[in-house]
Amino acid sequence: MGCVVSSRLAVIACVAGLSACAVGPNFKPPAPPAAPDYGKASIPAETPSVEAAGGGTQHFVAGMEIPGQWWTLFQSAKLSGLVEQALKSNPDISAAEAALRQAHELYSAQRAGYLPNVQGSFGAARSHYAAESISNPSAAPSTTYSLYTAQLTLSYVPDVFGGVRRSVEAARAQVEGSRFQLEAAYVTLSSNVVVTVVQEASLRSQVAASERLLQLQHQLTETVQQQRALGTASTLDLLSQQSAEAQTAATLPPLRKQLGQTRDALTALLGRLPSDEPEETFELDELILPTELPVSVPSKLVTQRPDVRQAEANLHVASAEVGVALADLLPQFAINADTGSSALKLGQLFGPYTGFWDLGASLTQTLFDAGALIHRRRAAEAALDQAAAQYRAAVILACQNVADTLRALQADAEALKASTEADRAARATLEVARQQHALGTISFVAVLNAEQSYQQAEVAVVQARANRYSDTAGLFQALGGGWWNRPPGEAL
Repeated sequence: MGCVVSSRLAVIACVAGLSACAVGPNFKPPAPPAAPDYGKASIPAETPSVEAAGGGTQHFVAGMEIPGQWWTLFQSAKLSGLVEQALKSNPDISAAEAALRQAHELYSAQRAGYLPNVQGSFGAARSHYAAESISNPSAAPSTTYSLYTAQLTLSYVPDVFGGVRRSVEAARAQVEGSRFQLEAAYVTLSSNVVVTVVQEASLRSQVAASERLLQLQHQLTETVQQQRALGTASTLDLLSQQSAEAQTAATLPPLRKQLGQTRDALTALLGRLPSDEPEETFELDELILPTELPVSVPSKLVTQRPDVRQAEANLHVASAEVGVALADLLPQFAINADTGSSALKLGQLFGPYTGFWDLGASLTQTLFDAGALIHRRRAAEAALDQAAAQYRAAVILACQNVADTLRALQADAEALKASTEADRAARATLEVARQQHALGTISFVAVLNAEQSYQQAEVAVVQARANRYSDTAGLFQALGGGWWNRPPGEAL
């Protein structure tokens, strides 16, 4: 008896040892980039400053933590409120959350492959046999009888070569991929809301400046008409001025269209229909430019970017799928058992002499399938190569995004400085023109021309300010959005 038990234990230990192995590659996360910085895009520790709204120096702090709610750095309660609304109501977030729940359930379903499958069944049959040609197939007293059967069936496929383990590994990696897909949607949505708000504020300022410019152009046209009536201006002068006024008027409809479409885009980001436009409106002066900006080295960036982490999870899935394809090429083991009771009368079920059982095991090996399993393995290996290339592309894109944004922030600061200087020069020119007009040394037309130049300079300053705000938001997005620093109640 002891020998039998020992033999059974040995078999179980052997099967368990085989089950602990899994064919196929063991996944290792790719090595992070070795680059210490972003090359020529690595800018000085701070940007130029200018004494103007939104013209403060922005300091780049290496290794600085990114706030989970980075949009609060713009110090606008209205903006923060809209971001929170969007994160709660946008359907893209809801879809990504549902995809994550689905991945969790599929992972749980895949883990069931580790355990036996047990099914219960009950059957009842009414039968008649040909008494004159065959013998009684049962112990029934007549040629017509009923047969009742209650049965439990157990089936178990030992994971000898790790195919189930690799399938579970792939499902777990898919959960990670769905999680980071949700994080990417979260970061992208919050950034889009901030950039759309900045665009709205910029367009409002541009519309206001263009309307003032059009008023000046109209005054100038009326002045030239009066001068032409007096003979001090020619028809060509009047036509030139009318053309300039018409050109200025032509800039307003596109700006108003962009403003309306921007409001529609903001409404959509909030998960609403166009008829449910938010009451909040924005001006650039309501936003404060963040002055302390983080910069992460490439090796840390790849752990922060949700899209890179999702690409890594996809690479993990592809690696596990290679193991599944290899396991399918190897012999498949199965254990089956049945136990139950069968009787001619329902009341006799589970009575004496009605029980039955059987126990068996099988080994199956595919001998010919026209190469289908081999081609599936090769396809899995090709998918692994594809996922590796896509991961490298995601890393390159992440570093490119940061490099582009760093270049943009430096250029934005320089552009705002130049635009502000041009604006100040135009304002000074306007003041001098007004003073000279008051002394009678220049005509009113010269004053209007100076004021027109000043309004055009104002538009350029507005655009330069908006670019700084938008690209600042872009930097936070490019660095991953700080999803890992969100409050515990908001972590995904």
